[in-house]
Amino acid sequence: MILQIEKLVYGGDGLARLPSDAHGPGKAVFVPFVVPGEQVEASAVETRPGFVRAQLDKVVTASPERVEPDCPYFGRCGGCHYQHLNYDAQLRHKAEILRETLRRTAKLELTQEIQLHRSPPWKYRNRTRMSVRHAPDFALGYFPHNSHDVLPVESCPISSPLINQAIAAVWKVGREGTLPQSVHGLQFFANHDDTKLFVEAYVRPSHPSKTGGAPAAVEIQPFAATLHTELAQLVGIAVLPTSALEDETQQRAPLTAIHPEISGAIGDESLLYHAVGHDYRVRSGSFFQTNRFLTETLVQIVMAGRKGRSAVDLYAGAGLFTVQLARNYDTVLAVESSPHSFADLRHNVPHNVKCIRSTTEKFLTERSAKLGSDLVVVDPPRAGLGEKTARALGRMTVPHVTYVSCDPATLSRDLRVLLEFNFRVEQAHLVDMFPQTFHVETVLQLAR
Repeated sequence: MILQIEKLVYGGDGLARLPSDAHGPGKAVFVPFVVPGEQVEASAVETRPGFVRAQLDKVVTASPERVEPDCPYFGRCGGCHYQHLNYDAQLRHKAEILRETLRRTAKLELTQEIQLHRSPPWKYRNRTRMSVRHAPDFALGYFPHNSHDVLPVESCPISSPLINQAIAAVWKVGREGTLPQSVHGLQFFANHDDTKLFVEAYVRPSHPSKTGGAPAAVEIQPFAATLHTELAQLVGIAVLPTSALEDETQQRAPLTAIHPEISGAIGDESLLYHAVGHDYRVRSGSFFQTNRFLTETLVQIVMAGRKGRSAVDLYAGAGLFTVQLARNYDTVLAVESSPHSFADLRHNVPHNVKCIRSTTEKFLTERSAKLGSDLVVVDPPRAGLGEKTARALGRMTVPHVTYVSCDPATLSRDLRVLLEFNFRVEQAHLVDMFPQTFHVETVLQLAR
């Protein structure tokens, strides 16, 4: 079928429509790797009552915004979505998607300009998770879309140079047969200046041990020693028991990953990450921002020069925002539910921060009505706040809320609730933490 692409939608696809008929407007058709304004030839791969998913067969009329992808795996690995678009166009379309989503779901027409914050479009990721295949031969790579097979990948141009060195080193070690069969995934985490690397190794928890003690860590020691020989920047390897299915789930949803308990570590158990004048300890399982170029920019936008008596940081993670809030506010409450992140949070923050291990929903349900504050910062996972938590936040006596979001749909859903409590949007920022992908990082400054 020949289609005219109307626009890009959140998720990475382009939207086209089949011809109208006597029964009404034509079905929506979603096609990946296209550009608005293009005429393309596509074939259906999934037909539903309200829409059709199609694959791109041929670009009939190309947009001037189309460029040649820089990665040989683009279109197959399932990671990037926009490498066929020039970077200026990526930013513009992301802003349009954000504006339309707020209009459709939050019923909000932004009167403010969305302030765009660019990232270098390549080599920006400080954290990359990959899967391991042992048979019929070794491979390190990613899961393609809708597939359980590992696509062999020997370089990743959106990952940092050090991570790419690590990928090459693992390929060498893997081909030599040193990597244990129990390892089904690896995650690489590089520090702020790309000079140190921490690795998480995901192993099948049922794999038998011949040595006792910490079986997975003992088994991986020869691999760790060999990898360190190839990669002097390696500071440590954490060993985490997970199933291959869990590994696929977390690789597909890295921003909302739930990390298992660590069964052992070889070398250092954490990485020091310097940002905005502070050294943050980040251990295995702790959340930290993944764009090594825009982390400080994100913090500066969140802070916005605000000062006061008290602040609350919800979904505090390892304390990236908390530490900075503590410099400008007399007291700070930091709420985090993950045991891994909470341990780092307590380690990283100064004395005027009170750390509370709780889910945000539970914390706000119990305390929002009696908790006054000058500022609340929320940085939830992709699932957002949810209606119950958003309403509890709305009931707080707080003049300013800063909402950091990695998903326009859940942001818009939550914002619709907050607007009922007389909040208004003062500033809207799109911080491009994830170039070449459809993900949109938004910071909204709310006031009432």
